Amino acid sequence: MKTSMIKQIPVYVVKNGRLFKNQKDWKFIIIAGVISFLVCSIVGEDMFSTYESTKSGFFAITSSAIWIGVFNSIQRICKEHNTITSEYRSGLHISAYIMSHVIFDFLICLIQSIILMGICLIYIDFPSEGIIFGKSVIEYFITVFLVIWGSDIMGIMISSVASTPNVAMTAMPFVLILQLVMSGVLFELKGWAEKIADITFSKWGMSALGSIGNLNSEELPLKMSLIFPEVVRLESEPAYECTSENLLKAWGFIMIINIVCVIISVISLKIRNRGS
Repeated sequence: MKTSMIKQIPVYVVKNGRLFKNQKDWKFIIIAGVISFLVCSIVGEDMFSTYESTKSGFFAITSSAIWIGVFNSIQRICKEHNTITSEYRSGLHISAYIMSHVIFDFLICLIQSIILMGICLIYIDFPSEGIIFGKSVIEYFITVFLVIWGSDIMGIMISSVASTPNVAMTAMPFVLILQLVMSGVLFELKGWAEKIADITFSKWGMSALGSIGNLNSEELPLKMSLIFPEVVRLESEPAYECTSENLLKAWGFIMIINIVCVIISVISLKIRNRGS
């Protein structure tokens, strides 16, 4: 008799934990710590001194979170395609299999987020006042976690679609480049590019961090205005409005992208195993 999907999820969560230990995947936690240290030690000194340095710092943190998340899972599913096919024939629910990875990686990403934010707090003097919560550090932590976890789920999706680990790793640089370009930091996005940016974690991660850090504040002068006081910013950026609506919108879009990635992962594995 085929076991229900709900009952299969905890079974595969435990299995994922066993594989995490046996395959020494705890190295991803160490890698997250190294990346966090390198980034925070470089950007920390200038954060919240000028608009450019603060925006660049947020961009570096967002990029690091995306890299950490994707690297967690980019090869995981495609390594098990044969096992998935065999267990699918025996009654495996694909949705239970994917959800077990999403749930288990929630814990891994939570640990990585704690490490990243912990190191950030050592090097960066964050303003204390938040938008929704009393402390901004809570909102920064939620944002970092959502970006890491979302990027991890995106890695699961890519790994589900990819036929082999080599194919997944080949796709990884293109995915990361797309995330960086569509963040809205390196280039001004218009037309179709702006639409594509709506489905990237980099845009919404930057929007959330920029909102919490109030990038539109006049207290963050341009570097040029420090030399030439008559130089001022002419307009604020809507993406970084320091409002609860803007912050919740960014978090909401990240969650929507997560759900879409999960759905695509399930569909792709079902298509791959439809003949089983």
